[in-house]
Amino acid sequence: MNLFDNIMTVSELTREIKQTLETNFEKITVQGEISNFKAHYSGHWYFSLKDKDATISCTMWKGLNSYVFFTPEDGMKVIINGKLSVYPPRGSYQIDVRSMKPAGVGELQAAFERLKKKLSEEGMFDEEIKKTIPQFPKKIGIVTAIDGAAFQDMISVAKRRYPLVELVISPAKVQGSGAAETIVKGIKNLNKQKDIDLII
Repeated sequence: MNLFDNIMTVSELTREIKQTLETNFEKITVQGEISNFKAHYSGHWYFSLKDKDATISCTMWKGLNSYVFFTPEDGMKVIINGKLSVYPPRGSYQIDVRSMKPAGVGELQAAFERLKKKLSEEGMFDEEIKKTIPQFPKKIGIVTAIDGAAFQDMISVAKRRYPLVELVISPAKVQGSGAAETIVKGIKNLNKQKDIDLII
């Protein structure tokens, strides 16, 4: 048999590879360390997942990363669920990530401690900038997602324990890409109203 009897084009070979990989790795769970994390202005996340011997590119689309309850950082160990995807024009493959969680309690705690340290260095916890909260506030501003359980809980508790209080809602995205920006905007908007006693 001549070695050159069955000649394939690059497109034919890539199509076979794509079908084989995407069929056999349609549902995968992978643990690794995040590197080169980038939150694109479009809302999509691009990053690599690595261990000591290998690296694989990952993408998490805007519609899915909005459900991630923490902010990924380089060096963070995570567990992702997704599927393998081949991109023929570059002859490359990546994981299309459907969900992500910290690889352990320690990872989430470490992220919290990093944020706490950063805010402390900025003076956010200094006593001189703290304001006294009224014992019986007349008007409370709330920054949250209006379709979330937390919003309904706050309304229920307010009606039951302190029905005289007035609640002012500033709708915001509370998790995923863009959440921080909408929360900051909500706080600023409520802070402009001088008769609001406190903001949650």
